[in-house]
Amino acid sequence: MMLPLRRSLLALAAVCLSGIASAENWPGWRGPSGNGISGEKNLPAEWSPTKNIAWKVALPGSAGASPVVWDNRIYLTSVNDAGDLLLIAIDSTGKQLWQKTVSSGNKVARGDEGNSASPSPVTDGKHVWTFMGDGVLACYTVDGNEVWKANLQDRYGKFNIQFGMSSTPVLEDGVLYLQLIHGEGNPKTREACVVALDGATGKQVWKVDRPSDAEAENEHSYASAIMYHDGATKFLLTHGADFIIAHDLKDGHELWRCGGLNRRDDPELRYDPTLRFVASPVAVPGLIIAPSAKGHPILAIKADGKGDITNASDKRYWSFKKTPDVPTPVVVDDLAYLCMENGNLTVLEAKTGKEIYTQATHRQRHRASPVYADGKIYLTARDGKVNVIQAGREFKKLAENDLGEDQSASPAISNGTIYMRTFKHLWAIRQQ
Repeated sequence: MMLPLRRSLLALAAVCLSGIASAENWPGWRGPSGNGISGEKNLPAEWSPTKNIAWKVALPGSAGASPVVWDNRIYLTSVNDAGDLLLIAIDSTGKQLWQKTVSSGNKVARGDEGNSASPSPVTDGKHVWTFMGDGVLACYTVDGNEVWKANLQDRYGKFNIQFGMSSTPVLEDGVLYLQLIHGEGNPKTREACVVALDGATGKQVWKVDRPSDAEAENEHSYASAIMYHDGATKFLLTHGADFIIAHDLKDGHELWRCGGLNRRDDPELRYDPTLRFVASPVAVPGLIIAPSAKGHPILAIKADGKGDITNASDKRYWSFKKTPDVPTPVVVDDLAYLCMENGNLTVLEAKTGKEIYTQATHRQRHRASPVYADGKIYLTARDGKVNVIQAGREFKKLAENDLGEDQSASPAISNGTIYMRTFKHLWAIRQQ
């Protein structure tokens, strides 16, 4: 039986805000629970190139992929001048342990917006999996030995996606889950699917088609799948082509789908052909918040739906008129934090959608997703400036930090350290 939303959120907050006895890993793009929340304490609010910097390591090229951390090792992807797509391992002292060429043939998207090393890696402490925009998915041991490699374009069709594949895999109980939402032309023939692969071998566990009558750019999704779990229930959420869809983990079949994220005022034009999902959903027990893009809504959805719940008002908590275009929201202590593309921070009550405040922070493009730790919300702008906001119902800006380098990757937090991946360096930021 689903816990009431208030009890669920309070339980989540108790877990997330309590102290932890040991350091916490950051094994995937959105952290230990897949929701952008860290339980680490005593993290700095202020830093600069000369303040609270433990070390920095030069990188061979730029990328938007976030680093992941397990124990004393950090893994991240990059490119080099030759166009190689790389997986790099660095230890917690800043020493590079190894570098592997996963694939070659980097492609730059929209000038400074991304490249083929945009998906983040994922690790379980024994292996590291990395997915590149050219379709190559590879598994390595933590010592850098290749276990297996496959090109998903060969398996599941060409990636006809305008700005490159950027979706990050989800790892759960030894299985990799990926949403491959791309394609063009006839909805019956275009490629769009969800797959589950055995992490140890790369072999397919299941594959399901992901139908939608979306068209043009709306067929593409740059978001990542996420895992929903509330203790009793667990399922996969995929996001794109106007729908957020819940999938059974055993065979991938649809549990429910919710559309209405791409509304048009003209009833003859169902879809905005220029809209594409980039921001991923966020899930806490009893609640799923699904962003859309541009001027379209963000929805708060109940987790216990069945079938098509697009028009089922009893399966929604609320709808809000504005959505983050790229950054994924974060939910902490009954509040949802939405970092808008222009740097505005909107805070809503998670269970009602009531707007608590909207406040401008740094006026710049925001591509990285906000993270929460130690009572603070970290907002990372495209020019690398990071606004640190005190969590809560009143807006309080604690600091604005500048490393002087462009950045589109989200921060990772582990071992008392904030890892910032700029276009030039990996920075380790901790209290000095």
